[in-house]
Amino acid sequence: MKWSEITILTTNEAVEPISNILHETGASGLVIEDPLDLERFEGEGFGEIVELDPENYPDEGVRIKAYLPMNSFLGETVEEIKQAINQLLLYDIDLGKNQVTISEVHEEEWASAWKKYYKPVKISNRITITPTWEDYKPVSTDELIIELDPGMAFGTGTHPTTVLSIQGLEAYIEPGDKVIDVGCGSGVLSIASIKLGAESVQAFDLDEVAVHSTKLNVKLNHLQDKVTTKQNNLLDGVEGQVDVIVSNILAEIIVRFVREAYNNLRPGGHFITSGIIQKKKQSVRDQLVEAGFDIISVSEMEDWVSIVAKKPE
Repeated sequence: MKWSEITILTTNEAVEPISNILHETGASGLVIEDPLDLERFEGEGFGEIVELDPENYPDEGVRIKAYLPMNSFLGETVEEIKQAINQLLLYDIDLGKNQVTISEVHEEEWASAWKKYYKPVKISNRITITPTWEDYKPVSTDELIIELDPGMAFGTGTHPTTVLSIQGLEAYIEPGDKVIDVGCGSGVLSIASIKLGAESVQAFDLDEVAVHSTKLNVKLNHLQDKVTTKQNNLLDGVEGQVDVIVSNILAEIIVRFVREAYNNLRPGGHFITSGIIQKKKQSVRDQLVEAGFDIISVSEMEDWVSIVAKKPE
């Protein structure tokens, strides 16, 4: 089967929203060529991603490659993608050069080529993420391994927003905690929560592809008895209170359910937010405080911010 490779040269800030656009329009795989991957973890005391060739990365910006089947609707699909990306300007998202190119690739080339971008990486003090095909051995007794199948367009779990989220979970989850993961994507935060000692996780995403991907990865990690995954719009209709709510999505979405998050947390519970670009940090912080939260930590990595808020006792 022949596939069309659509390549978008953009910014780190635009990676997640553009990735979401691509998988919503039927992309059957995604490669993110970010030069910062070559050095991202060196200054954090964590293992860097290894065996990556700098020649595969752009000199400037981030290159996103998505794969679409060659069919009679391809032209229309590409135009829809371009229009949706341009709409991101309404949210003050910097698109950089925003160059879009199309090329043809055979399925067997794509199926093997993209795997070279995905290697095991230690992203926090205790958690290492590894693809399912890598035979990775823990290097310490307290190391926690998360296996991911990145076949869908949710990335490899090493984006700064995911790293910040997992580091927040590592800092604030207590044994036996109950957790809600809002916008679960690949399910990596749900899996990390259980690995770190949570008793149970409710994982929600509006996208049925995300729900399927989370269920797959939860099963790969043998945690399906502890993670419940459902299609849901944010926290709409969710009852009961939990110890931790984690959400790695756009700042514009986080502020929509701050009050619901407050209501769904027990007194003393933590709301771990990520996916926030620097220029939206203050607006998210203000909304959290207005809802009644206390801000207890703000962490940054590159252009991204994670804010952890606590509901007063």
